[in-house]
Amino acid sequence: MSAEPTSEFGHGEGAGTARRSRDDLMVQAIVAAAIILFVAVGGSVVPQIVKAWQGMESGPEVLMANALVLNVALILMGWNRYKALQAELAQRCASEEEAHRLARTDPLTGCLNRRSFIPAIDGLIANAIEADRHIAVGMIDLDNFKNINDYHGHQLGDTVLLQVSRRFRDLLPTDALLARLGGDEFALALSYPLGGHQEVEALLDRIVAAAARPVESGDSSLHVTASIGVASTKVAPPELGGENPGEQLMNRADIAMYQAKKLGRNRVQWFEPAMEYEQRFRGELESGIRRGIAAGQFIPYYEQQIDLEDGKLTGFEMLARWNSPELGIVSPDIFIPIVEEMGLIEELSRSLMIQAFDDARKWHPSLTLAVNVSPLQLRDPWFSQKILKLLLVNNFPPSRLEVEITESAMHEQVSMVRNTLTSLRNQGVMVTLDDFGMGYSSLSQLRMLPFDRLKIDRTFVKDLKHDSTSKLVGAIISMGEGLDMPLVAEGIEDGAILEQLKTMGKLKGQGYHYGRPEPADKVLERLAELGLLAEDPAATSDTGEASETEREAQQRAG
Repeated sequence: MSAEPTSEFGHGEGAGTARRSRDDLMVQAIVAAAIILFVAVGGSVVPQIVKAWQGMESGPEVLMANALVLNVALILMGWNRYKALQAELAQRCASEEEAHRLARTDPLTGCLNRRSFIPAIDGLIANAIEADRHIAVGMIDLDNFKNINDYHGHQLGDTVLLQVSRRFRDLLPTDALLARLGGDEFALALSYPLGGHQEVEALLDRIVAAAARPVESGDSSLHVTASIGVASTKVAPPELGGENPGEQLMNRADIAMYQAKKLGRNRVQWFEPAMEYEQRFRGELESGIRRGIAAGQFIPYYEQQIDLEDGKLTGFEMLARWNSPELGIVSPDIFIPIVEEMGLIEELSRSLMIQAFDDARKWHPSLTLAVNVSPLQLRDPWFSQKILKLLLVNNFPPSRLEVEITESAMHEQVSMVRNTLTSLRNQGVMVTLDDFGMGYSSLSQLRMLPFDRLKIDRTFVKDLKHDSTSKLVGAIISMGEGLDMPLVAEGIEDGAILEQLKTMGKLKGQGYHYGRPEPADKVLERLAELGLLAEDPAATSDTGEASETEREAQQRAG
């Protein structure tokens, strides 16, 4: 089923085999010589012994009799040594075979390992080509298996791996390959007739169903599911050149497996060529993001926030943009999820906030700056201290900063989030719950967590023309008033929505009706026209009071 891996001890084994061959030949030579000598001596001594027994002669010479006895002893000793060598040879062969087996297989499940799986696939492909058949290679990943190891221990985790691998093996044809590549990742390969694609799909569905059955171990009932990505020589034949066919099919199956996880897990996903292009694009994006952060290509844009009652500008929300030399201006919807997966969100956020603080110092002191915070950042117990240190180092008053978090952050480590938000508020930073209405926040959470304001999600605001949505927004506004939390409506796209919101309560708002997000230089031009720059004479009437507020906030931050 698989090619024999080359032994790491090949030279030692060859030398040992040569020595055993020489020893064996020497023993055989000694035994042969002893037998020949026995025949020669025995031919004269034995008749003399027989005649001596019959009383016809006095007996053989002592020297010849001793020689005969010595020959018999040599023959017996040589035979025993030969048998011992044969037993040693058989034991060594068995040990070498066991070493080869262990080198080929996973010690826990008995499946093939990564080292032997690819050569085995290549052999399967070669046989399939001769038999005019297709090959399917599947990559299997057990979903959320890490939780079993974390909560139940590795011993029960090994039990799950062992039982699940047995279920896979029971379902697969006898000539199929099954490997454990490491951790909770398995791989399979099988050949099938040219018209047997649907049968393979049905088999893989049964494997997914088998993985989902509970694993019973003592009093524990453990549950896992499997995501399978499959690549086939029928759907996308391996290309000539470059990787060998087995590696190509494995890589493509791996791409499909990650696609299966994206689509919800616990399913089978066949590889399609477009997935490979997507992965290459993703790889290029990741490389571009790393270069872009180092080169300062990520810059803040600013969206106006307006008091709907009097139409005055109250501040800006900072929105990240990637000014890529290859792709142009890239929106955060594209790169933020990737940055989070790469573990670079803190580095990017810090860079953007430093730029935003520098920009906002040029604005009128009454204008606020709102920044979005990733839920991943709130998992850092030192997050609030890092924000306050940034404010202090960049000489920006905490009273002008507004931190926005999404509802999804409230469902993880609530106590840590509460401590973080409380620490920020105690230093004068405002905290806003963003996208309210989309994450199913409870009233108890709203009362427990220290928010300064709520932000109504744009999807509700854009659909205000529908009566049901209008009633829902009205209820949100009433709830905010009851909790004594000011509200901001985002997604104001036109005058009709604006006028309707004005009738529903005292709100702030933002959206394309007031203009699209702008870079820092455009914001300065806008503020210059409105007389809202930091050095404008119109700002002097408020400067003394604002400065005193800033000094108090900075003292709290210190």
